[in-house]
Formats: sequence, structure tokens, C-alpha cells
Amino acid sequence: MKEKFIKSTLILLIGGFITKILGMLIKITIARKIGSLALGMYMIILPTLNLLITTAQFGLPIAISKLISENKRNNKKLIFSTLPIVIIINTILIIIIITLSPIISSKLLHNKDLYLSILSMAFVIPFTTISSICRSYFFGKEKMFPHVISNIVEDIIRLILIIFILPLFSKYNIKYIVALLVLINIISEISSTIVLIFFLPKNIKINKKDIIPDKLYIKDSLKISIPNTTSRLIGSIGYFLEPIILVNILKKVGYSQIYITTQYGILSGYILPILLLPSFFTLAISQALLPIISREYINNNKEYVKKKIIQGITISLIIGLIATIPLITIPKTILKIIYHTKEGYQYLKLLAPICLLQYIQSPLSASLDAMGKSKEVMLGTLYGTIIRITFLIIISLLKVGIYGLIISISLNIIVVTTYQIKKVKQILI
Repeated sequence: MKEKFIKSTLILLIGGFITKILGMLIKITIARKIGSLALGMYMIILPTLNLLITTAQFGLPIAISKLISENKRNNKKLIFSTLPIVIIINTILIIIIITLSPIISSKLLHNKDLYLSILSMAFVIPFTTISSICRSYFFGKEKMFPHVISNIVEDIIRLILIIFILPLFSKYNIKYIVALLVLINIISEISSTIVLIFFLPKNIKINKKDIIPDKLYIKDSLKISIPNTTSRLIGSIGYFLEPIILVNILKKVGYSQIYITTQYGILSGYILPILLLPSFFTLAISQALLPIISREYINNNKEYVKKKIIQGITISLIIGLIATIPLITIPKTILKIIYHTKEGYQYLKLLAPICLLQYIQSPLSASLDAMGKSKEVMLGTLYGTIIRITFLIIISLLKVGIYGLIISISLNIIVVTTYQIKKVKQILI
């Protein structure tokens, strides 16, 4: 069991490193090709896309992974039982996006040029959901290699499309370029799903009994997915509201639309991706932990669970510390090397120490999910989001520009991490 955990973690770490490098290359390529204003527009709509993806998935990938890892059910029947839920939710969301995209762009984000980008999301979310459901099967089986390969292929396809397709639209209006960036996700998600299908067992047979949804399986899935979705929705709603609140308040206190869009683009497009670079390590550890903790907690092996969680947190902190030191000491150099700019270096210095706590959130959240305590993850996210939105409003009114957002992000990280540590301790006493 120990060897399997180490093997899974190593596969995810290596794969995560490759995909993170590819992800950074994608962000750098986008930033260099479309400029800071277009990047700002793209970053402003990303919270909306994340909210829609979270809603569309409805926490079912996590639920499927956990239930498959318990090894007590017919896995084919489990997946087919959740499909009707996925289809219904995605259909409703597509209708909502098509209907509300003009309102979101012009009334909430105050930028009519974002209409096409938001409308494009209606075509993206079904493909993202299908890909996530496929991945969940392999996570539950502790087969990390298919997940890693599919992610690498997905990012390579996305990078190729950005390099070769994006320049063809450079002569068009900026709104078409941003919409194209959203639509590129369709092709990359399809490629990822095809790779995962190739890794499915060759001798798999599906009969009529497998296709018919099982009420008990649906109940078991929803029992896990609903609190998990609620948690993610709370975070996504907060993230969705963030640019809306920021744009409206900063405009009210005298800042220009160009300043807001550019600075938000610098923070979200340059700074946060660098700060979250070590997260591929912590995410890999979390994904490897989930099935093991789930199985051992059911068997009441609390000491082993405690040991694994401590291991996950310790490794995450060490990795985070190694990454944080250069971010604090040479932020200008790092930004210059990666993005050919020094803009936002002060934001990097301020947020880097706080993100040490962010790095241990993934193993803590995964552990709580694995122990059937998704409700605690939800409550932690709720408290953090309330703090984040409240302080974003208050501090932004003080005319401190983008620093209101930086302070609110910091407080959110502190509150959520502290709450999760407290709950894990209580559960394992």
C-alpha cells in the first residue's frame, strides 16, 4: 500500500510538473501575443467560466472517485447512474448562459465586448464535464498515469492552437480574440477525453443492467457531491463576484476602466499563476491521498490516516518554502524572465509568504473529502468567501486600488487553512 501511494504520488508529481510548465508556457504565450488589456479581459471572465464548470460537474467526479476507491460497487453502473444528473444540469446551464450572457457582460462586468466570450462558455462546459467524469474513474482505481498523459496532451494541444491559431485573428477586434481563447478549450478537452478512453480496460462489457440508473448509487453519489459542490460553488461564486465588485467599486471611487482591467490582468494573469506554481506538487499529493485515506478511514485505521495527512502537509510546506524564498527576494528577476515585465513585483512580494498556507489547503481538503467530511470543506470555504468579499468591499472603498483585492485574498487563505487544520484535528482525536 505504501509503495502504491509513493508510486501514485511520483507519477502525479512528474506529470504535474510537466503540465505546470506547459500551463506557464500557455499563460506566457497568451500574455505576449494579446497584450495586457486583452489578458485583463480574459482574466475577468475566467471566474464566470470556473463557476459554470463547477456547477456543471456538480461534485460528481469527486463522488465517483471516492465510491470507486471503496471497491464495493459496480463501477459501470455507478458512472451510468450519474450521467442523467450531468446531462440535466449541463442542459440547464447552456440555456442560462445563452439567455444571460448579454446581462453579465454589459450590466455586471460593464464591458459589452465580453458578450461573445461568455456565450462561448455554453459550448465548452459539456466537454469539460465529460473529461472530468472520465478522470474520476482512474483516480478511484488509483491509476494516475492515464490522468497525467491526458493532461499533458490537453495542454500541448492548447499550446499549439494558441501559437498557430491566435495570430490568425490578431487583425480582428479584441473581443473575438478573447472568445477564441475560451473556445480553444473544446478541442483540448476532446483530445484529453480521447486519451482517457484509450486507457479503459479492453475487455470491458456493458449490458442493459449497467445502463439502468440505480437509485441507491445516485443517493450515495449525491450524498458526497452536494456538499462538495456547495463548497466549490461558494468559492466559485465568490471568485465570480470578485471582478464584478472590484470593477463597480473602483469605478465609483474614481479609477478608470483601463486601470482596473490592466491591474486585475497583472494580478490574475502574471502574479497568481507564479504563486500557484507549487500547487501542482500539493495537488498531486492530494490526489494520491484521497483514495488511500478514504479506504483506511472506513476501516477505522485512524493512526495511518493521521500519518498520511501529516506526510502530505509536511511535503507541501517544504515545497512551498523552497518556492517562496526566491519570490520574496528576487520578484523583479522572476517576472522579467517569465513575462518580460516587472509589473506587479510588489504584489508578488506581499502574497508569497501568505501562499505558504495556501499550499497545504489541497491535502487538507482532500483528507476531509476522503473522510466523508465534505461539509467541513464547504463551511471553511463559506467562511473564507464571506471574509474575502466583505473585506474586498470595505478596503476597495478606501481608494487603495488593487490592494483591496490582495488583502482580501490573504485573509481568505488564512481563515480557510486555519479552519481546515482545526477540523482535521477534531476528527482524528
